Amino acid sequence: MSTVDLFEKVKEVFKLDGKSFALYFKRDKSQELFPSKNKTIANSGLGHGDMIYLFPSNLIQNQTALPSQASSENGMGAITPFVANSTSSLLSSLVGSKIPNRSIVEEDNVDLVLQKMDGLIKRKRDPKSCLHGENSSCIHCLPIEPYDASYLKDHNVKHMSFHAYLRKLSSGLDGGKYASLENISCTIKPGCTGHPPWPRGVCSKCQPKAVTLNSQLYRHVDNIVFENPKLVDRFLNYWRITSRQRIGFLYGRYDAHLDVPLGIKGTVAAIYEPPQESTRDSVRLLPDSRLPLVNKLASALGLTCIGWIFTDLVTEDVVKGTVRHFRHIDSHFLSAQECIMAGHFQSLHPNPCRLSSDGHFGSKFVTVCITGESDSQHQIHMECYQVSNQCQALVRDECLVPTKDAPELAYVRQSSAEKYIPDVFFKRSLRVYFSVQNKLSNLDNPRI
Repeated sequence: MSTVDLFEKVKEVFKLDGKSFALYFKRDKSQELFPSKNKTIANSGLGHGDMIYLFPSNLIQNQTALPSQASSENGMGAITPFVANSTSSLLSSLVGSKIPNRSIVEEDNVDLVLQKMDGLIKRKRDPKSCLHGENSSCIHCLPIEPYDASYLKDHNVKHMSFHAYLRKLSSGLDGGKYASLENISCTIKPGCTGHPPWPRGVCSKCQPKAVTLNSQLYRHVDNIVFENPKLVDRFLNYWRITSRQRIGFLYGRYDAHLDVPLGIKGTVAAIYEPPQESTRDSVRLLPDSRLPLVNKLASALGLTCIGWIFTDLVTEDVVKGTVRHFRHIDSHFLSAQECIMAGHFQSLHPNPCRLSSDGHFGSKFVTVCITGESDSQHQIHMECYQVSNQCQALVRDECLVPTKDAPELAYVRQSSAEKYIPDVFFKRSLRVYFSVQNKLSNLDNPRI
């Protein structure tokens, strides 16, 4: 009989969780008995009639409680997120729940519409290459797949749409029967009984894999439009009057985007401004008791929260009405704190997906930044982003924190007795300071 069998027997008799107790040879906890499949009870030093002592493991109990997110106040690159107690339980339920039956996943309406489309890109007959009649076709004029690399490059589409990526996964001989999307996890898998729990032990089965930051090939949303130009104009009035920054949530719907193969377009119908404290260079969100009522009202109108918007404007010339342009490749497009904020919001709004064993994959939640334009006119301009699934996972599992002196850099936490943090690597060739940002192309000039 191995020591693992002994632990299982104790769990069965006392109806305990495998991580909530520890066994000791001495009453003073001087000698602990560890579970091992290769070590028998006799080899561990136990004999017939010996007494062992059971104690609750407070370390593991403390490990299960998620630490509260610390607030910071270092400028606009330090927008302080407000996370309610229900947020941690929501994220835990989203990450921990497994949905093996794909048919019970309730996907968004736009996903159901795009799944019914063939997605093929029609091509006209080339008079130079096609040597056939009008009713025939050849390799030069046959329809191509929505993920065709040459087509996306010729039409300046930097990232293929998410449904084009799904078509690429299902383009094999099996027709995507065994295609599966796995969410990135940066936490230790629970339930491993071959060793003591962290920090006393970890193995290759429960240890999360190292994360290598790479540019994401696809994007969940391809374009953002506003139904009415007055929406943004009213939102900017607060900054025009007070010169203080502002945050709002975008409510709208998702539609098929015809300019990108199997693309998705977010249409904004309203901007909700939650309670907040703002200055000229910082914003702090406050607890919002009206948010459930706002979501209920939006649902009755057929709308949902599709993103968030914030201002980062500094007046350059009051007479000309110009603003300063300071977000560029030599500084940053999104600060680390803004990327962390975006990843936090994306985790709260997961994208339902039937190809994922968790029932969700990525997020359609977008980030809109209102800042100065890059041309010589320096007018107010909007840039739209989404962070990658890698960044979303690192933020969800509390692996990243912003730096205080460099807004473009993020700091990866070190492993401690309370939490294990996997290794995070990045490539310098990407030429981005915070590699997990994933700018939405075609959004340099959003239509208003």
